Order: sequence, then structure tokens, then C-alpha cells
Amino acid sequence: MSDGFARIAFVGKGGAGKSLIAGTYARLLAARGEPVLAVDSDPMPGLALSIGIPSTDAGIPDEAVEENPEEKGRRYRLCLPAREAVERYAATGPDGVRFLQFGKLRGGPASLMRSQTAFLEILDGLPPDGWHVIGDLPGGTRQPFFGWGRFAHTVVVVAEPMAKSLLSARRLARLALAKEAPLVVAVASKVREPGDAEMVTARTGLPVIGAVPWDDAVAEAERHGFAPIDAAPESPGVRAVISLVDRLQAGEEKSA
Repeated sequence: MSDGFARIAFVGKGGAGKSLIAGTYARLLAARGEPVLAVDSDPMPGLALSIGIPSTDAGIPDEAVEENPEEKGRRYRLCLPAREAVERYAATGPDGVRFLQFGKLRGGPASLMRSQTAFLEILDGLPPDGWHVIGDLPGGTRQPFFGWGRFAHTVVVVAEPMAKSLLSARRLARLALAKEAPLVVAVASKVREPGDAEMVTARTGLPVIGAVPWDDAVAEAERHGFAPIDAAPESPGVRAVISLVDRLQAGEEKSA
């Protein structure tokens, strides 16, 4: 087990494959004996299935949050320490992955505010030595580094070699220029042609640290709601994520 703990967030246009890559990444890391907390802040939850956990719409329950009359501008606060909240509310999946999700958007503004407060305060309060944190951020470009993704040391922009996906990735790359931004890199997803990874770099300006090929076996696993690592462990797509784990973990440990 490594001494350094990674904090990695995956982001990109919806449908680019970020949930599949993030979930497979979390499982592979946990299978090596590492403590892993996978967090899904996407209001259209999909990370659970990629990990191998039955999908639900449920987020952190209202009981985790209480009224906060003492501080102006913050109506609610988390009732318990972040580590305890993870132990209490995170599901345990295959290979021991702990899984926590914001949940599907539902209910009125008060319910949404309570859930958002709980989720963000847990992420902000996580101890530095508890788990590797692997996050699946909402699709698109709205506050990915400084909102849901502010826990991350590394942000991985997942981009298909397609015009709309590349446009979204290029916008994310601009956010990476901010002074407070974490390390931002790219992964080329659903690659079909030899020059696809180079196209992602050329169109976004981001270094591409891995390429995950289009994989019929992975697509079939997703179609039936199975985790790719369980349904197609020897497939080219899963092998590509193994290489990504090796490369990113080496980089995270150097920076720890």
C-alpha cells in the first residue's frame, strides 16, 4: 500500500466515458489493497454501475445536516465529522470500494440545499490519510475545479475525438489556467483511429496521459448494467485503464 493518497476527479462532456473510466479506476486501485472512496457528484448518477454497485437515486440523508443559525450565509451544516459521515453513509462495493453520491436532483430547494451542504462538507473535511478519493464530476464545464471538484489534486478531462466533446474539453482546459486550479490532464476516450489521441491534445492544449479505445465488450457490459472490470476484465478498454492507474498513481506519489 502506498504512503500517498490520490485525489483525482474525472470530468468531461456527458457520454464521453468519464463514469466508466472513474469507476474502473476505483475498482482497480481497490483491488491492489488500497483504501478507496469513490464519490459521484453527477446529478445523473452513473458511477455506481461502473463500480459494480446497484444504482440508486439516494444521496446523503437529511439527518446528516442541521440548521446553522450561528453563521450568516450558511443555512445548514454537517452534523458529524467527515470521516464518520463516510463510515455511516457510504456504501461498500466490490473490492472494498466505499461509495458516496450526491444523489439525483429531487425535492424542493431546501432538500437540495441540505444534500449539497452535506456532500460538499464531507468532501472538504476528508482527512488527508483516509482514502484515495476518486470522483466523477457533473458533465460539462460549470465550476468543475472550484465547486464539486475542489477536493482534487488532479483533474482528468475525458474527451472523445468528436467535435462537441472536444469543445467541452477545450473550455475545461481554459479553466486550468486559473491560479488556484489543480493539475489538469486529458484522457482520450472511445479512440478508434491512430491519430485520435493527438487530436485531443491539438484541440485542447492538454497533455494526453492515456487513450481508452472503443471497446465492444465494455459497451456490451454497460448496456446490461455490469461493471466492465467484472464482465470484461481482459478487454482492451479495461487494460487501458490499468495503464492509466499506473501512470497517474506514479505521478500522485511523486507529488505527495
